[in-house]
Parts: sequence; structure tokens; C-alpha cells
Amino acid sequence: MFDKSKVLLGIAPIAWTNDDMPELGRENTFEQCVSEMALAGFSGSEVGNKYPKNPKVLKQALDLRGIRIASAWFSSFLTTRPFEETAAPFLKHRDFLHEMGAKVIVVAEQGHSIQGRIDTPVLERKPQFTAAEWESLARGLEKLGKLGQEKDMHIVYHHHMGTGVQTAAEIDQLMMMTGEKLVYLLFDTGHLAFSGENPQQVLKKYVKRVKHVHLKDVRQDILVKVASEKMSFLQAVKAGVFTVPGDGMIDYEPLFAEFASNNYEGWFVVEAEQDPALANPLEYAVKARKYIREKAGL
Repeated sequence: MFDKSKVLLGIAPIAWTNDDMPELGRENTFEQCVSEMALAGFSGSEVGNKYPKNPKVLKQALDLRGIRIASAWFSSFLTTRPFEETAAPFLKHRDFLHEMGAKVIVVAEQGHSIQGRIDTPVLERKPQFTAAEWESLARGLEKLGKLGQEKDMHIVYHHHMGTGVQTAAEIDQLMMMTGEKLVYLLFDTGHLAFSGENPQQVLKKYVKRVKHVHLKDVRQDILVKVASEKMSFLQAVKAGVFTVPGDGMIDYEPLFAEFASNNYEGWFVVEAEQDPALANPLEYAVKARKYIREKAGL
């Protein structure tokens, strides 16, 4: 189905330690995290807060385990702050990822975001951008895209719960307003399902613009509870709304088929943030790896 030399499998450290809620997995070390990633059969990782900041130190630790860096999250504030306040940290982030051998840079707009507000209902209170903010976001992302290209890298935009780019309509707006060679899409199955969207429909429309993929599943019973109890995004995560592929409501077979028929090249990164005290990270990593092998042949 896939060319195994061009489609790579990674897993995010957020299953071991949650950077947004450090109390989740506080006891899990960087060494344990990357060792268990390798033990579960993954060859890549994104970057967590516990990872060494020195590229040489990080490379040595990862090389010992056969792990590469796929990318790392970057927060932009293009709708609420001057461009320069995003550009300066972006360049530092870009150069670190370039030194680590990554080809894509994950960008998510955090202007007006409620994803980190523990008491703000995520389904009712998501931000809406004004026309001027959309313009600032689109032009700013294109500038970041050009900065990425200086290092032969691409930015991939992460649609995310609790932000101004969450729904299928908002993804449409962003894709329409930005150049297809400057701003690519990070396709996240879990965030689309959480938002009430059909991941397959979004993928069919933008598969040629997808250069990075996050694989997470959603527990439907918890999603119903999130809505009825007006939970915030972080409360939903703690309640277990996300899980690994094959353990929730998303049908992955047509998604893998769509990627394969369009010759997708890049990373599939399992990113299913849960409370590690309730969902053993290694156990769920193994479960995800087995499922991907069975359904995608990878």
C-alpha cells in the first residue's frame, strides 16, 4: 500500500508527559519515553519539553535508540501581535529542527486560543477571527513559509480544538487564503472528529497539501460527556477523549487508502494525549503500532 522508504512512523512524547498539563506523566523521564518509543517499534518522535535542548546531546540519545525527530510544535501569534514577535522565535525553532534533520515545522495559531484554559468550554467558546485577523494570519504564515524554505523546510499548519482554525470551514478559509507552495496542512484525525467534522471528506479535499499527519482516535462516549458537561479542552483530555488509532470511533482504512492512492510521503505520528496513569504509554504505543501494521501495512 505504501512505499516504506517514504512513509515514516513516529509517536509523540505527549502520551508519556503532557507539556500543557505537566502533572500528567511528571514521573516519566525523557530516557524512558524515547526508549519505550523504540521498544514499541517507532522510528520517529516529535519534541517534548523534557527533551535535551542541545542538538548534539539529543541526537546522541536518539541515535542510540534508532529514533529521528519528525517535527515540533510552534505557537504563532500572528492575529494578536506584530509579525516580528512570531518571526524571531520561529527562526530559532526552525534552525533547531533543521539541525535535527526535520523537514517540516508544525505551526498553530495561538492568538485568542482557549485550548490551554482549564475552565473554558471548548465546544461553545472557540474563538472566531475577524476579516483583518484572517488576513494577518494568512500573510504571516506565508512569510513563515518563506523562512522555512530558506532551509529547504516546509511549514505545516495544525488545525486544533479551541483555536480560530478548528472546523472544516476554517481549514477551507485558510487553504484558500494561502499559497499552496508556502503553507501546507497538518492533517489531524482526532481534532477533526472532536470538532464534529468528517476526516475523510477533509482529506479528500486537501490530500495533496498534507505534508504531516497526526494519528489520534476519539472515544465517542467521552465526547458526548465533554459536550453535556461543557468541558474545556484540557478537561476533555484528562477525561480520556483521545486514544490511539483503532481504539475509538474513527475508521482509518479509507484514510490510509486515500493517502496511499495519492502517494503520500512523510510522517505518520501517533499523537494521543491521555493521562499516563490511566493509559500506560508503552501499552498504548504497542497497540497503535500493531493497528497501523494491520491496516496500513507499515
